[in-house]
Amino acid sequence: MFDMYFTRLHELTVILYALSVLLYFVDFLQQNRKANGIAFWLLAFVWVLQTVFLILYMITTGRFPVLTIFEGLYFYAWVLVTLSLIINRLLRVDFIVFFTNILGFGIIVIHTFAPMQFESTIMAQQLISELLLIHITMAILSYGAFSLSFVFSLLYLIQYDLLKRKKWGTRLLRISDLSKLEQFSYILNIIGVPMLILSLILGIQWAFLKLPNMIWYDPKVLGSFSVLIIYSFILYLRTRKGVSGKKLSLWNVASFLIVLINFFLFGQLSSFHFWNS
Repeated sequence: MFDMYFTRLHELTVILYALSVLLYFVDFLQQNRKANGIAFWLLAFVWVLQTVFLILYMITTGRFPVLTIFEGLYFYAWVLVTLSLIINRLLRVDFIVFFTNILGFGIIVIHTFAPMQFESTIMAQQLISELLLIHITMAILSYGAFSLSFVFSLLYLIQYDLLKRKKWGTRLLRISDLSKLEQFSYILNIIGVPMLILSLILGIQWAFLKLPNMIWYDPKVLGSFSVLIIYSFILYLRTRKGVSGKKLSLWNVASFLIVLINFFLFGQLSSFHFWNS
């Protein structure tokens, strides 16, 4: 029973870490200091939980936890979180903080869901199933964000066309103004991209555990990474190249076709992506 509570706390740590990464991503793109502050305190709480686990483990085993690969992974994750907190408070180099936490999240996921650290085979299999569930849930949530982003971009194009053709009327008034439509679409992409990144990290971990002979050029795998690349490129166009307005909305609408193809077509062609895996 104690091991189960311990495991649940580890899973809580993963969830809090994921939220922290999401908020750091928002700050990275928008220079949002409020998001940065919340992300920092979430990360600080993660560090407290990790430190407590580390101390308890040392008390239980009577040694420093670096003698096995899984002990080393946990200590490595703890070091990365510690360094992230120091960098965030002292150096303010947010670019490094964000990508350091992406790496740290991957490490803590590997440690938390690695079945070899659990004596109970049943518990190990349950954790692997939960890992798959979280992976699928985060992927669908990211696709949901991209879907709403698509709707806002489509409304932007409709509103843009109505304004250009000077079609004044009720329809024009019922659609929000262009700046808000573009901003909402951008925010949803900001939410969707890091969630997809975290989902892929979880999915890769699940694949290593359950499918050691998995074909990495599987259509679903390639499609998922294609979605990530193209939406990351859209964010790059907006934040670094200053592309906006109709051109960016057209990019966003076209990109959603890749989401649909990946979700429906590539899911059918995949050799292992089934909901009952």
